[in-house]
Amino acid sequence: MTHIDQSANPGPWRRFTAAYAAFLSVLLAITVGLLIIPVSLQIFSRYTELIPSYIWTEEMARFMFIWTIMIGAMIGVRESTHFEVDLLPQMAPRGEAVARLLGRLGVLVAACIFVMAGIEFTRFAWRRTSELAELPLWYIHVAWPVTGVTWLVFLGELVLSDLKIIFGRA
Repeated sequence: MTHIDQSANPGPWRRFTAAYAAFLSVLLAITVGLLIIPVSLQIFSRYTELIPSYIWTEEMARFMFIWTIMIGAMIGVRESTHFEVDLLPQMAPRGEAVARLLGRLGVLVAACIFVMAGIEFTRFAWRRTSELAELPLWYIHVAWPVTGVTWLVFLGELVLSDLKIIFGRA
């Protein structure tokens, strides 16, 4: 459960995050669909003589797979389905909000690491290209800081909802 305040008149921030999450969901479906293309080419070229063996398809499949994972992780944080484990028994709403808030602190640490290390990771790849497809490597490396920033955006919304519950405003 997302635990996001679903009031009848959401503010601009909640409308933005909802639109961004919807965009990411569409993008996730597109990346999964596009991932099928290089993987299918790999399979058909390996087991048939119908098409030549393309070596760049393995690299493209890896690029798409990483982006698919990262986009799924972004959506998972907003929906509270990623990085969340139920260890405690059923509690009152305030107790659950406190437990979620403590868990979100761990996600916050991971998000900050993804942003800071991801920027350096992307900077490292800025002028490099992949060997086979000759794509700029920053196309794939930028997935880490984008994921971290997205987690921060969604965490802000989730933490605000938890704080409202804790302080009795929900």
